[in-house]
Amino acid sequence: MQLVQTVSDLATTLPRGASMRAFVPTMGALHAGHSALVRRAREVAGSDGHVVVSIFVNPTQFEPNEDFARYPRQLDQDLSICADAGADVVFAPSVDEMYPAGKARVADGFAMPPLPEVATRPKLEDASRPTHFIGVVKVVARLFDIVQPSLAIFGEKDYQQLRVISEMVLQQRPRWNDLQIIPHPTIRERDGLAMSSRNAYLTTGQRKTALTLWRALSEAKQERTPAAAEDVMRVLLEEAGFEIDYAAVRDAQTLMPVVRFDRPCRALIAARIGGAEGVGGTRLIDNMAVEHSR
Repeated sequence: MQLVQTVSDLATTLPRGASMRAFVPTMGALHAGHSALVRRAREVAGSDGHVVVSIFVNPTQFEPNEDFARYPRQLDQDLSICADAGADVVFAPSVDEMYPAGKARVADGFAMPPLPEVATRPKLEDASRPTHFIGVVKVVARLFDIVQPSLAIFGEKDYQQLRVISEMVLQQRPRWNDLQIIPHPTIRERDGLAMSSRNAYLTTGQRKTALTLWRALSEAKQERTPAAAEDVMRVLLEEAGFEIDYAAVRDAQTLMPVVRFDRPCRALIAARIGGAEGVGGTRLIDNMAVEHSR
């Protein structure tokens, strides 16, 4: 496995031609959930393909009051995880390498795609973190331009992000040569907690309380209407002491509100535990499919 840190070195490291190129973009602080994404990329790429993992803590997707400065950075450990999971190349650029000064023209390949409606209309992450998807779209488009993957693997835990990237690629298909986005199910701890780099912020007590997200989603799935499902999620989260950003049931594709379980739906939660983000608190997200008619 090779570590490269510049665009030019990546271009010389990856062979030219038609070989499969599977890509897993990350912000580092890798755990078993990321490892599963890399293993899936290895499986899809096959023995003749190439698996590229990026590690870049992207400053443009953090809100002003969020945890950019304290976000975990552990490159040596991340490299070991990538190697064990079957990566061929890890691309770990600096901020200046990703966003060099003066390079903003379409001709330079820096064109930022327009935000899809799923990034602005649902009022989920887009309401709680107004500039977040601008940063996500900017960095992912830049990475796709650099890596030129055949396919990219994204976890379902960041479900709205997955939908945003999927729609962005559909809208920009000629730009990335029919790039395929492959979703991967959320990887969980044995007790149900969704794996997240931010779980490292939790105290022992908060770690136990965090299981309320899994319980709330599971209870929501048993309800007969989206409204009842949202009510039960809110009650459980509030009783556990969470500050709720949203606890919603939405259409699985558009993430717009629904009134009946007559289509594939998704129950989604974002809530803070331990105080406001950046002041001893941690923001957790999770979601669950609700795909049966009622």
